[in-house]
Amino acid sequence: MPRLHSAPLLVAPLIASLWLASAATIVHAEPSANVMADVHALAQKEQQPLLDTLRDLVSIESGSKDVEGLNQIAERVAGQLKQIGGTVEILQPTDIYRLDDTPEKIGPAVHATFKGTGSKKIMLIAHMDTVYLKGMLKDQPFRVDGDKAYGLGIADDKQGVALILHTVALLQKLNFSDYGTLTVLTNGDEEISSPGWRSTITKFASDQDVVFSFEGGGTDGTLRLATSGIGSAYLTVIGKSSHAGARPEGGINALYELSHQVLQMKDLSRPEQGLKLNWTVSKAGTNRNVIPAEATAQADARALKVADFDELEKALQDKIKNRLLPDSKVALKFEVRRPPLEANDASRRVAAYGKTIYGEIGLPLKVDEKATGGGTDAAFAALKTNGAVVEGMGLSGFGAHSNDAEYVKLDTIVPRLYLATRMIMDLSNGKLK
Repeated sequence: MPRLHSAPLLVAPLIASLWLASAATIVHAEPSANVMADVHALAQKEQQPLLDTLRDLVSIESGSKDVEGLNQIAERVAGQLKQIGGTVEILQPTDIYRLDDTPEKIGPAVHATFKGTGSKKIMLIAHMDTVYLKGMLKDQPFRVDGDKAYGLGIADDKQGVALILHTVALLQKLNFSDYGTLTVLTNGDEEISSPGWRSTITKFASDQDVVFSFEGGGTDGTLRLATSGIGSAYLTVIGKSSHAGARPEGGINALYELSHQVLQMKDLSRPEQGLKLNWTVSKAGTNRNVIPAEATAQADARALKVADFDELEKALQDKIKNRLLPDSKVALKFEVRRPPLEANDASRRVAAYGKTIYGEIGLPLKVDEKATGGGTDAAFAALKTNGAVVEGMGLSGFGAHSNDAEYVKLDTIVPRLYLATRMIMDLSNGKLK
């Protein structure tokens, strides 16, 4: 791959002209022009190494159900974290939350800690798995074209893994260790709703002051303080088969009961508060001339608050008690595939400070407190912590989950490295209370 020049930025003339102070002297200083210039200059130097890492990560196929590939990428990530001084372990899942589509085997996670001299606990998370099938890489290898880098999984979320690795490397080059602990966790099952690592993410995040999640920042680099929760409802009706023409009265029509149940549940959505329930899949019967003995349906659920899922599940369980056919058997299972991430005051303060940091290099930074689209692992991180959880720390890009258009924008590498590094430094030094 050809070497790339660092992307130009709108940096204030004073910052751009300064590269004088040593790394050892800036870490205890106020965020002066020297500090900003030093961090920015090192971020520029780190762009090509980050692209080299990104090329290597994209070149390893690591679909969520490809355990061999996930083990390979975990070894690659763990090795790089060890090289920059982390205490690293590759974890295998032991506490699996079995969802309807959870595979038999779950890929590993990489956990690393960096001990510092301060008191703040900061956690960086991303995921190594992709939605792509094994064998697709040969037709779509990593490539750089103009101001974009393309590849399967490059935006979701291999850029996030690479960005974490090189943010920590940049801190090492700055000789910065004023944090208490810097924790890195990359998991291999996010695209299948994190059944193997959700509890670990929640546990590790519970005592953190700040958790930064490095999912991509979308096309405009927006930080997100809220994400949608995703749930699924599974309805099963057991009836009794019989000849549909000769003796229909001898059967219990599971399709009739299923239809009754779905219709009486159709008005449980409350769009004004972000709660949505939509029945999307159904199946009944085996033959035209047989009364169906079994029928099933699935629904997609979305919520903006954890409590809304609890209330929805209760409402669903209450509804199935009202049956059209008393002799039918009706069962309902509800899964919280991913809880919602809710904005809190700590997250707002950290994100607002991020705007200030971006302003130092002449760039605007959007912050969104309203959930849009799907959920992320940041929601698991937020379940038991009082600290800040900020999503969207990754590079800007487009085309996640597409087969031929996934890319990241090269000119966001330096700003995102600068943002993550400065946030960690200033949070560690107590500049943001």
